[in-house]
Amino acid sequence: MSNIPHIEPVGNAYSQQIVDLIIPIQQIEFGVPITLADQPDLLDIENNYHATGGNFWGALHEGKVVGTIALIAIGDKKGVIRKMFVNKDFRGKEFGIAQKLLDELVVYSKANGIDDLYLGTVDILKAAIRFYERNGFVAIAKQDLPATFPIMSADNVFYHLEIQ
Repeated sequence: MSNIPHIEPVGNAYSQQIVDLIIPIQQIEFGVPITLADQPDLLDIENNYHATGGNFWGALHEGKVVGTIALIAIGDKKGVIRKMFVNKDFRGKEFGIAQKLLDELVVYSKANGIDDLYLGTVDILKAAIRFYERNGFVAIAKQDLPATFPIMSADNVFYHLEIQ
């Protein structure tokens, strides 16, 4: 088996692994005051992501989820990026997982008629913010988000990317 994680769409069968990846990164690594109760979407990926016209991808290494990214389609050719997380042992240029996850999401968006991507994050996630900005995302004010954007309580920084 390859030592390099591969990206593939995932569903509810991976929910527990996804929770086990995301919650410790949020709470322990970055001290974001968010719980599983605040993000019930993680327990029903198929209804919260797939059913919208979006998707949920996992970076899998030896059958284990080591990275995630998700897309919610919110109508009017717009999508929202959610759940961009990579296990700290798999971060960086050696694996390039974050970039591969984002690239996969952008390819999917183009193929499915989504022209604008939005995301919310937390200002303490400096590396994530640099990553989004390197990839062409532009900071926008909260009031400039689409009315259909599902705001997470912890998010305080918002970005937009027009894709073509």
